[in-house]
Amino acid sequence: MKSFPPYRIQVVKEIPVTTRAEREEALSAAAYNMFDVPAGKVTIDLLTDSGTGAVSAAQEAAAAGADRSYAGSDSYYRFRAALDELTAYPHIFPVHQGRAAERVLFSSALEPGRISLSNTHFDTTRANVELLGCEARDLPCAEARDLDSQEPFKGNIHLGELERTLSGPDGPRVGQVLVTITNNGGGGQPVSMANLHAVRELCHRFRVPFFLDAARFAENAWLVTQREPGYRHQSPREVAQQAFALADGCVASLKKDAISPMGAFIGLRDPELAKRCEVNLIATEGFRTYGGLASHDLERVAQGLREVLEPDYLRSRAAETAHLARLVNEAGVDIVQPAGIHALYLNAGRLLPHIPPRGFPGHALACQLYLAGGIRCVELGSLYLGTFDAEHNLVEPAPFELVRVAIPRRTYTQAHLEYVADVLAGIAKNPETVPAYRVVDAPPLLRHFNLKMAQVR
Repeated sequence: MKSFPPYRIQVVKEIPVTTRAEREEALSAAAYNMFDVPAGKVTIDLLTDSGTGAVSAAQEAAAAGADRSYAGSDSYYRFRAALDELTAYPHIFPVHQGRAAERVLFSSALEPGRISLSNTHFDTTRANVELLGCEARDLPCAEARDLDSQEPFKGNIHLGELERTLSGPDGPRVGQVLVTITNNGGGGQPVSMANLHAVRELCHRFRVPFFLDAARFAENAWLVTQREPGYRHQSPREVAQQAFALADGCVASLKKDAISPMGAFIGLRDPELAKRCEVNLIATEGFRTYGGLASHDLERVAQGLREVLEPDYLRSRAAETAHLARLVNEAGVDIVQPAGIHALYLNAGRLLPHIPPRGFPGHALACQLYLAGGIRCVELGSLYLGTFDAEHNLVEPAPFELVRVAIPRRTYTQAHLEYVADVLAGIAKNPETVPAYRVVDAPPLLRHFNLKMAQVR
């Protein structure tokens, strides 16, 4: 049977349809920063898959019956039961979103001067490490360097570099190893169970805490069942449970694979670290049984955690992304291969060879997608990972110039995605007409959220 979404649409929301002139005006007013374009001026919003998915009728029904008690609400215990079943961590704290979970955990686990090692730290993760006076060091696997290869687990951490770092002169400074599943900053690529087992062994040997950033745990589990020998007859839930069992704890935004508008959690084994996190949480987020979350969000998350691991849902979601990937490739645009699930990563550097890294080809392509079709997405290239001087000149470019096209869960139909591919195909016919950009102003940290740009003609 051909894969199809295992749900039907019962409530819809109108999307804006704008003219080219309106989009030009909106992008110019936003100083060419996609984060500052009003959502009312965006037709297809693929900026992120975080908190942008469609909730189910069961989630809304659960939210309607939420218990608003301040401490120990029934909603908390349903939230806790869903995570107990999935992770088996003895200490679990709700938090309002992923970056808050990172802040609470990292500030409780790291001291200034420490190093955080990862397959790839994402933007807020890196910021939360660096704001503590620590170093965020990425160790992506060697296979990740080849964007075109069909290697199945290019999200893995580099085990050789991890062992060399832990056993070398910097070893005593390493405060944590954090593996992101799937690897959002590394092209949305999955991490294998074999890699997680090896990380567990190295961290145990060198007595370093091993944490997961598990925002997309279900999608990673699905790709393991499809790509890793030995797991093809296991369910996504079984694979996810094994992944959580290997780590000392985790942070996870539940705005991704719990399909909720808001929510996150911290899961831990170490009771002393849990105590420090709890004090931090109560002081800055909320009491330990709500952590800054409204009771209706606790309910949506509890239900979403069950829905996201349904094989028919994950099969449909993977097929949706694969369909868009085929259309994009047929349009003459390369992506990071093989396609993951939550997003496609367009190779803007290859599509726009006339724009050097200092002209930000990823950002240029993202802007052109908006101007041509009202499609909003985000650059993951030199604006995101490059090094700049005090005058906002690019000093060291990123290794690749990419655009992330993130696909919200249960939100857009096949026709919407085919429209995205059609717009991209139009750009690919005349890529030399796409202008470069320069930075006018930007903060030193998390620059892509707050920068101001200008076109270079």
